[in-house]
Amino acid sequence: MPQPPHRLHALGMLLLATLCWGLSFPLIKAAALGISPTGGGSGFIAAMLLAPRFAIATALLLLWQNRALMRTTRSELRQGLELAAFSAGGMLFQNDGLRFTEASTSAFLTQLYAILIPVWLALRQRRSPGPLVWLCTALVLSGVAILGRFDWHSLTLGRGELETLAGSVFFMGQILCLERPRFSNNDPLRVSFVMFAAQAILYSALLVPTAPSLGAVLSPFASPSWLAISVILGVVCTACACTLMNTWQPAISATEAGLIYCFEPIFASLFALALPAMLSGWCGIAYANETVTWSLLGGGALITLANALLHLRAPASP
Repeated sequence: MPQPPHRLHALGMLLLATLCWGLSFPLIKAAALGISPTGGGSGFIAAMLLAPRFAIATALLLLWQNRALMRTTRSELRQGLELAAFSAGGMLFQNDGLRFTEASTSAFLTQLYAILIPVWLALRQRRSPGPLVWLCTALVLSGVAILGRFDWHSLTLGRGELETLAGSVFFMGQILCLERPRFSNNDPLRVSFVMFAAQAILYSALLVPTAPSLGAVLSPFASPSWLAISVILGVVCTACACTLMNTWQPAISATEAGLIYCFEPIFASLFALALPAMLSGWCGIAYANETVTWSLLGGGALITLANALLHLRAPASP
């Protein structure tokens, strides 16, 4: 059955957003390695990675839509703040977790929300999600165990993997927030501005109690490579990607969106095979290219298979 042109356009725009997010994984890891010598803790490093990124995205939308932003409604303000809360939780966990795991592993583990969404919707409606969903959940959990190097003796996952999984729960909330009918008439650009501005303020405020010194905050800004990475993250991976998400995801269901977002780890893995060495020479850090391992192939394949099985059905109405 042919798909409506509007729906196909939405799928294409969301696929472009996942490409932008895939690029962010090696860039964030490189930027974190550049900040680490300043001596700050996890909270400081996460805030230093995120505050400039969202400040740049906020400034970009402010310059582009300055007059339209004056017409922001109460509903748009509320949705923007809700999206900011979910996004901030996910970003803080994901950015800190990236310091302790590989970029490609983090990208695959983030896709846990693709399974959590239909399970959550089924539980909210007080019905079993069905045998297919339970099968896919088992496949995802197996993939998570392989990618996270699960220790069957001590029954633990690494810190990076656990933080990434926690971030995925927050990202699920962000996806579901875009599907709420009460927000269907909101302008996505004004919602995005509120979302970016709220996070820029939050991460900047987080720098105050976590920064080891004023010099630690200012020193990364003296690095042209760190500034360039921050601009790319702010413009491409935040302003463009998140605005595409906020604009086009409401055209499809949250469950379908979860499938499209599963292309993100594929793009991240491809970027991680070549970008780290280039970034190392540019930034003066030690960040080797990732290699294709059996754990990456096996764990990633199980997660991708589970999402494909779950979503290769008649599309749900948004």
